[in-house]
Amino acid sequence: MRRRRYDVVFKLYGRISLARLFFLVRPGQDIKLVMSILKSTDKYKANDQTWSSRKPRQTRHKIISSNHGGEELNNQVIDYDKLRWLCCQDEPSGDMDSTQSESDHSLFMQYYHQMFVNAKASPKMVVGRGDTHSQLTTTNISTGCLSTLSNHAKKETQPAEVISHEIKDHMALLHKERKIADPEVIKTNRIKDLRRLLRKLPFERSSEDNKVIFKHLKAFPLLSSQTTTKELKEICAVVTLDVWKDDDYTVFGNTGFYIILKGSVVAQTDPWIRLKAKNEGKPTRNTTFRLERDLPELGVGDCFGCLEGIEGEEVNSQILTVKTKTLPCEFLKVSSNDYKRISQQLKEKDLMEKCNLVQPCESYKLWPRQSLLKLAELIEWAFFPENTVLVTEGVLCPFIGFIKSGECHVLRQVEVNHKLRNGKEEKRLKQVVMGKLTTSQSFGEISVLEEDTITCSIVTATDVTLGIITPEKISELDETTRSLLLQTNEKTFGNLSKDEIYTEYIEQELQREWYQFKQGVVVDVINSSGIHPGCGKWSKSGSQ
Repeated sequence: MRRRRYDVVFKLYGRISLARLFFLVRPGQDIKLVMSILKSTDKYKANDQTWSSRKPRQTRHKIISSNHGGEELNNQVIDYDKLRWLCCQDEPSGDMDSTQSESDHSLFMQYYHQMFVNAKASPKMVVGRGDTHSQLTTTNISTGCLSTLSNHAKKETQPAEVISHEIKDHMALLHKERKIADPEVIKTNRIKDLRRLLRKLPFERSSEDNKVIFKHLKAFPLLSSQTTTKELKEICAVVTLDVWKDDDYTVFGNTGFYIILKGSVVAQTDPWIRLKAKNEGKPTRNTTFRLERDLPELGVGDCFGCLEGIEGEEVNSQILTVKTKTLPCEFLKVSSNDYKRISQQLKEKDLMEKCNLVQPCESYKLWPRQSLLKLAELIEWAFFPENTVLVTEGVLCPFIGFIKSGECHVLRQVEVNHKLRNGKEEKRLKQVVMGKLTTSQSFGEISVLEEDTITCSIVTATDVTLGIITPEKISELDETTRSLLLQTNEKTFGNLSKDEIYTEYIEQELQREWYQFKQGVVVDVINSSGIHPGCGKWSKSGSQ
């Protein structure tokens, strides 16, 4: 019975040291009994050939240990007083019958779980660096009492990453990732995000905050339709939050563009908003001032004011004014001065980029700065993918092009004799690549200025970014700049003679025929030896 009891202990907790096992043996017991128990437990390790081998279905458990101050602390999980009580029950002398043995075994199995300090299983698994020992740890001392480690002896560590095995935790994350289709909910969330981010001052917001503001401001068409993408990105860095806590206060819309984030206002003038794209002229001074009962009420998400201040009007004029109604009122404000500064800076930067595009071209290196600026103001950016025909030989060039990035091929047409299969010959037009245009080169000036057909075809060899000037823009140039354009430019590849074109065509044809001849010889040599790659034995790998 005693051996059976020790076997149960070893199976429940197999890492009891030999010293602790001797401690559990009662005086007068045979030490051979203990050694036989140890030998019986070694049978489980007999099949292990190496230190790393284990049964495929056996679960590995990490040994819990903790270090503090360079000394190892034994993190005990067994109450040895309970264990001693279980193993040291009084038994009758002599041989025990089967009934008594079974009753003792049932008693042991009923109370064996009490020898563990904390028998409750944890529903979560902790990974990473965490607190490797519990707050209540016990050690076995000579008196057999439980001693608790003090809290100040514990090592402070970072919070551990907890991986939950509960399906409800993962389903909650899945539900958060679902896209919301209700426009009202989307609008409410957008307003909440803007209010939260705008509570920070512009210099306190990070680049990620500005990206979120940019994403939300694109959803307001009254603002995004008036600005370019670059302008809107710069505006996100300077927008502020205006808070009004008093009712019946007048807000002057001539100082900036406002978006209502909280509360409501009542318009004082009609119109109460001025869009840059629609109303380019200056509003009249005698803007109608309606009575209070006729004015509409503006709520969350509505806009008023203007991006560009109205020239000739005072800041505190009644034009574009509103009055606060529902309190408190919170507005997203884009100051007219900030927008004017941003717009001016972007225009200057774009103009300098266009000047740097034109000046490196061979025909424009000696141009004066003033003429370059006038020409750069007319340039627009355009992108063309690979294998796009920009210009066709014999037609008017649609624009003057300055290559910013990429490469273009210049082709000329040539009339040659083509031999048919029946032996007859006929004349055909073929194109010959006569050159290429790369960065800091231009084309089409003479064709656009003199309205003459271009002498070559231009096809993009790669993705190309161009700065173009259309004929309508050229008409805006003064006579001095137009004359300078004519004097410093010439027809694109217009100085090529027919003999040069024929010579280039013959060389390219000879190279093509030589390449085809080499390819044919290689194929014939392979086929003459019966080698057919991918067929028969030639499809087998070397290992086969």
